[in-house]
Amino acid sequence: MTSTAFRIGGDLPVRRLGFGAMHLPTEPVQARETSLAVARRAVELGVTLIDTAYLYGGGANEELLAEALHPYPDGLLITTKVGVARSGPAGEWKLDGRPAVLRDQVERALRRLRVERIELLQLHRIDPETPLADQVGTLRELRAEGKIGRIGLSEVGVDELDEAREIVDVAGVQNRYSLLDREHEPVPAACEAAGIAFLPWRPVAWGESGANAEVAAVAAEVDATPTQVALAWLLGHSSVILPIPGTARIDHLEENLAADRLELAPAHRDRLDRLSEVA
Repeated sequence: MTSTAFRIGGDLPVRRLGFGAMHLPTEPVQARETSLAVARRAVELGVTLIDTAYLYGGGANEELLAEALHPYPDGLLITTKVGVARSGPAGEWKLDGRPAVLRDQVERALRRLRVERIELLQLHRIDPETPLADQVGTLRELRAEGKIGRIGLSEVGVDELDEAREIVDVAGVQNRYSLLDREHEPVPAACEAAGIAFLPWRPVAWGESGANAEVAAVAAEVDATPTQVALAWLLGHSSVILPIPGTARIDHLEENLAADRLELAPAHRDRLDRLSEVA
């Protein structure tokens, strides 16, 4: 049977199938109420890993989660990301990993999430204009100060991961990855070798799974939806993979979270594995 649990950093237990909050709208009022209900339902259904970021509404998504879930139940991990800011020439969003920016965003995230420490803080992207050592070095300092517990990276290659790990322990990596999108295949393999959590974003390729004939055929044979097949494949592909599918609808949330009860037979997995050969 595929394990449904993982310890991030070796000591932080979570249910492997989490929830990505990016798609939760924070306004208008009715949409916000629905978003609050979705977040609460996720926790009711046993989600213990929720992913957000400063980029999602300039912190509004973090505030939404705090409104929905604070005081947080024991065992719930809300991980957020920093390193993107409105610091472009016209105030547009751009990568910004300057130490002062990272520090400010972490401080603000602590206040918005209403916590004293962020247990997993991720660098949203590596800023090419700031030395990597300065970026992860700042996060290492914040960890030493007790403001973050563990450090993660997002959208990195194996070489960047290796370089960062020479400076600081890396507990998680978040890259775009799914059954039908395996461009970053070397990264989850590297994470598995090192025991690092791999959090694929866009884990079901935004509905493309349902349009794939082979995925649809397997889904029909196992009496599941294509989305559930895609998520079950991820969970069985590597023990370090922690998918974070997102949705703004409770019915889709319930569909997604049922995927960790789906055990794919070896023959089905072989058929799905071969999709990478024709992608």
